[in-house]
Amino acid sequence: MSASPDSATTPRTARKNQSAPQKALEKLGLTRDIDLALHLPLRYEDETRITRLADAREGDTAQIEAVVTASEVVFRPRRQLLVTVDDGSDTCVLRFFNFYPSQQKALAVGTRIRARGELKSGFMGWTMMHPHCRTAGGELPAALTPVYPTVAGLPQPYLRKAVLSGLARAELANTVPEEIDGQIGPQPFWQLRKSLSFLHHPTPDVSLAQLEDRSHPAWQRLKAEELLAQQLSQLQSRRERDHLRAPVLSSVRKRGVGDFLHEQLLKALPFQLTAAQRRVCEEIATDLARPVPMHRLLQGDVGSGKTVVAALCAAICIGAGWQCALMAPTEILADQHFRKLIGWLEPLGVRVAWLTGSQKKKERTAMLALIESGEAGLVVGTHAVIQEQVQFKKLALAIIDEQHRFGVAQRLALRSKTNGDALEPHMLMMTATPIPRTLAMSYYADLDVSTIDELPPGRSPIVTKVVSEQRRDEVIERIRGQLAQGRQVYWVCPLIEESEALDLTNATQTHADLSEALNDSHVPPLRGSLPPGGAVPDLGRPGDTGAGVMVGLLHSRMPVAEKKAVMALFTSGQMGVLVSTTVIEVGVDVPNASLMVIEHAERFGLSQLHQLRGRVGRGTAASACVLMYSTGDAPRLGETARARLKAMVETSDGFEIARRDLDIRGPGEFLGARQSGAALLRFADLATDSELLAWAKEVAPLMLDQYPELARQHVSRWLGGKTDYLKA
Repeated sequence: MSASPDSATTPRTARKNQSAPQKALEKLGLTRDIDLALHLPLRYEDETRITRLADAREGDTAQIEAVVTASEVVFRPRRQLLVTVDDGSDTCVLRFFNFYPSQQKALAVGTRIRARGELKSGFMGWTMMHPHCRTAGGELPAALTPVYPTVAGLPQPYLRKAVLSGLARAELANTVPEEIDGQIGPQPFWQLRKSLSFLHHPTPDVSLAQLEDRSHPAWQRLKAEELLAQQLSQLQSRRERDHLRAPVLSSVRKRGVGDFLHEQLLKALPFQLTAAQRRVCEEIATDLARPVPMHRLLQGDVGSGKTVVAALCAAICIGAGWQCALMAPTEILADQHFRKLIGWLEPLGVRVAWLTGSQKKKERTAMLALIESGEAGLVVGTHAVIQEQVQFKKLALAIIDEQHRFGVAQRLALRSKTNGDALEPHMLMMTATPIPRTLAMSYYADLDVSTIDELPPGRSPIVTKVVSEQRRDEVIERIRGQLAQGRQVYWVCPLIEESEALDLTNATQTHADLSEALNDSHVPPLRGSLPPGGAVPDLGRPGDTGAGVMVGLLHSRMPVAEKKAVMALFTSGQMGVLVSTTVIEVGVDVPNASLMVIEHAERFGLSQLHQLRGRVGRGTAASACVLMYSTGDAPRLGETARARLKAMVETSDGFEIARRDLDIRGPGEFLGARQSGAALLRFADLATDSELLAWAKEVAPLMLDQYPELARQHVSRWLGGKTDYLKA
């Protein structure tokens, strides 16, 4: 039966019937009128005035109105269309290397046109390369012409028309009440519709500098509203969480007598906590004793002792009769946690379960049974912890290490592993990348933040040196010196395979080169027996040479068993040099390692360089980090790379490193996948708009308390359906 003309089309048919520009609009996320209204120009073209060629200057981008006096296709040095025009004051040659027959027809002799482009002066007079041309006539526009960000299949004329139409239809009533619509700086905020209309079509007398640096009052309005939407969403999330219920984890004495479990752990530790560690433990313990879910970020520099804080928090949870889960982004990091926590907690009678994707079925089945029965008080693992078949009996605390490496969906999945009685688990997120203040005020406004701001005693200072790859032989000689003293060395490479796009020495080749270079020396052997059941990859010279240095290779594509075997050899001191990619960025703790060499350091981010440097200096021996850079074909390093390396030499303070990294790279490095699915700030800049952020932070609670409906409308306008991503 054929469908009637009035029958609705299916979604598939509707998509098929869409035009290419409509599909391109969807690709840009421009599905609502407000999305179109907020799609602001990249730049502007001034078509409001005509410039006489006699008045023009070299390098000006100008619009001329002239008559075509000659038009021909020439073939020297390549096929091109040359069009000569005369505006009555001078002549100009318009040059096109790429053109269509229709363009050639439109530029016929005698046609009066308007051409806009950059004017160049040469031996033959004025020229324009590929100018924008159209037939002359009609009034000149009264505003600058916007040029929008676009994608293939979405021409500027279509996009301009769509944006103008969306702007006209969009609901742009003021959602910020006049009573709290503040004034920032010397100029009051413009209203939103006025601001958007102006930014889409600014008048030609506007200061281009104010448009470019976004200091114009119209820009200030948009940035303030965007920050306010973010603050409202974060505050709503925090208040919604306050209505949820979580287990009250007040410490109870084991079997009714003796010390609390966490007190037993404190007594068993072979070291004293720092004042900062004690302070954050008290902050977290206070949260755990409340009936609302904790949502806290624990930040501390590399080596500040976050793992022991996590262990003490887990002990409070387990001592109260509940289960705790700790999830890490890599198996190497999870394994480091597992080994430490077993050593600390199992002697106190706590059963620790281990879950990873690489486990054999029999072991995994046993672990799942321990977790479901509640016999396992602590579960440590990777993403495997949040898989569907993992069922906790009484999960009350979820700890996520290096939280920025997990996606929003993964964190929400861990929170959903409740015990079925409508109780939410408490959540503790940890990061070794300190969060700058402005970032904490904006993207982490829904979190309570605890900071470990001192390092444990006995950590050796790390000397950081920047050297060119031309001094590679000197670096290898220094490695020999460290090995001769019985120390160990990391050598980090950014790639593991040859790449034509990036001229980088790969980890595999570096491993082979170092094995050959170091085993030509007379260093006492560091070889030893392999760990039981450990499969080890090719680690350099065969074991029957009787002497030499064991050089290990570690990268993300190796089988898990090989990774574990290599790490076991390095941790035990049997391996002298570990050549690795950035899989050892966090969590690896080998106090005997005293030298870190980072090859092609200019390719790494500042935060990543600082994390890698933190793998040494964990013992009492003097430690060093060598940042070896390559300029390739360029005579010198780029400005950004130079700024990163300079910061590494000048400071080892993670908080100062974080501040500089925010300046250099923006907030993405710190947020990781936290905002996955929700755009980062499009208009505001945390580096320059701290005053607007402070205003938004002050206004948000007032709006939620006094104008809840306006607050809802404001968040919906700016964030749409993305607010769930701020709750993870």
